[in-house]
Amino acid sequence: MPVAEIGRRVGLSTTPCWRRIQKMEEDGVITGRVALLDPTKVNAKVTAFVAITTSQHSEDWLKKFADVIQEFPEVVEFYRMAGQVDYLLRVAVPDIEAYDAFYKKLIAKIEISDVSTTFAMEQIKNTTALPLAYVAAEKPRADN
Repeated sequence: MPVAEIGRRVGLSTTPCWRRIQKMEEDGVITGRVALLDPTKVNAKVTAFVAITTSQHSEDWLKKFADVIQEFPEVVEFYRMAGQVDYLLRVAVPDIEAYDAFYKKLIAKIEISDVSTTFAMEQIKNTTALPLAYVAAEKPRADN
């Protein structure tokens, strides 16, 4: 979205709006800028959620596993979980055959106790926007 449009929406002129954006980047509130692609048009239309459990819980194994996952561009999200599943991956591939090839390469690179995959049938909601209602207003500091 152009800065002028952002400024219009928040009631600022372009220059002050741009300064605030730059300040948010400096402060790490804005961590990057991206282009969102249509998965169908880039042949990555199948979404697989891969739940992984392992009997390995050492820091060394986690580092090795994270390094292995970095080798796979198909993995678009990677989480360490609490609960019955240790790790959750979101994988984007063109089809089931491509997922199978990904799976075989993954298990050849690292020991995993259990892998369970579910495939998304339909995407109902997808957003990169975070809920901002939880942002606490800055509280004035009490100078003692």
